[in-house]
Amino acid sequence: MNVPASLTVTPLTEPSAKRAFWALPYRLYRHDPHWVPPLLLERHELLSARNPLFEHARWQAWLARRGDQVVGRISAQVDTLHEQTHGERVGYFGLLEASDDPAVFAALLGTAEDWLRQQGMAQVRGPFNLSVNEECGLLVDGFDTPPMVMMGHALPYYGPRIQEQGYAKAKDLLAYIVDTDFRFSPAAQRVLDRERDKVTLRPLDLKHLDRDIAILRDIFNDAWAGNWGFVPFTQAEFGQLGQLVRWLVDPGFVQIAEVGGEPVAMIAVLPNLNEAIADLNGRLLPFGWAKLLWRLKVRHPKGVRVALLGVRQHLQRTRLGTALAMLVIDAVRQTGLRRGVTQAEMSWILEDNRGMRSIIESLGSRCYKRYRIYGKAL
Repeated sequence: MNVPASLTVTPLTEPSAKRAFWALPYRLYRHDPHWVPPLLLERHELLSARNPLFEHARWQAWLARRGDQVVGRISAQVDTLHEQTHGERVGYFGLLEASDDPAVFAALLGTAEDWLRQQGMAQVRGPFNLSVNEECGLLVDGFDTPPMVMMGHALPYYGPRIQEQGYAKAKDLLAYIVDTDFRFSPAAQRVLDRERDKVTLRPLDLKHLDRDIAILRDIFNDAWAGNWGFVPFTQAEFGQLGQLVRWLVDPGFVQIAEVGGEPVAMIAVLPNLNEAIADLNGRLLPFGWAKLLWRLKVRHPKGVRVALLGVRQHLQRTRLGTALAMLVIDAVRQTGLRRGVTQAEMSWILEDNRGMRSIIESLGSRCYKRYRIYGKAL
């Protein structure tokens, strides 16, 4: 592609370039009171060889400079599991941050597209940071509040600049917010009363963590298999999530529902880590670790995010399946109330998942953020 002479776009290789890659948002968002600086240790791990995503995905990343100043960054990824699951030659772009300059967006997206073409891809979608099972979608509505844990934030001009490069909406992902003192509607309560005796609920068992993590993964992969863009969690990816749960999550924030002794539904809630790290400037040293642990274990965040929720496919669109979703939601809500949680985000929800949206909206929740996946033919 043609890049203006004033711009250079170079692959991310040298350690100094990697530091500049992660430092760029600090300048771009310096006047945005709702941006939360991510933990730099976690960001560096994202692109390290230790990320289990790279057992089935390949990637490249680039920095854009005008003179000596970094003005943008982007990544491109190819996930072989997506092609195996959907039979599509679709690549992703992600980690996009840039100054408000059409030429910078054109150079970054064009570079990522060229690389994806070289990898044999016919379409590009994004942003994915770095996969559909991690942070994904561009914030296009709801800029006036900070993001929850593992959800993105963006500057309002990003969407228009991406669209200028020929991208169109592929799918919207919704985030709902609800007060934890909600009550079920009379109709929902009747469903619960009819089905409750069939269901056994239990929290995560830390003494048998590997067993329960395998159960959670199996339910989630089954429940989501028919959804748009689904890519199954691998054992290694879900095992990494299990370690996060072990250290950061109250076991009551993870619930498994059984019917007749068979695990059939699950939910996993994350404390809003962003509340605890907002003033750490991305750093855990020298005293950030102590502050983070105290805020998570003693003070506890007032917000949580329902990150994973699934009911096995054969029970979806049944009265029992609806009851299972509500029962696991209520079980983690009770844990949250004991911990002083006042609000929960349920995200993300596909815009056309009418069944789940109906259940969530019946709790009095409101859609307060919208994230967009863009697509383009290559």
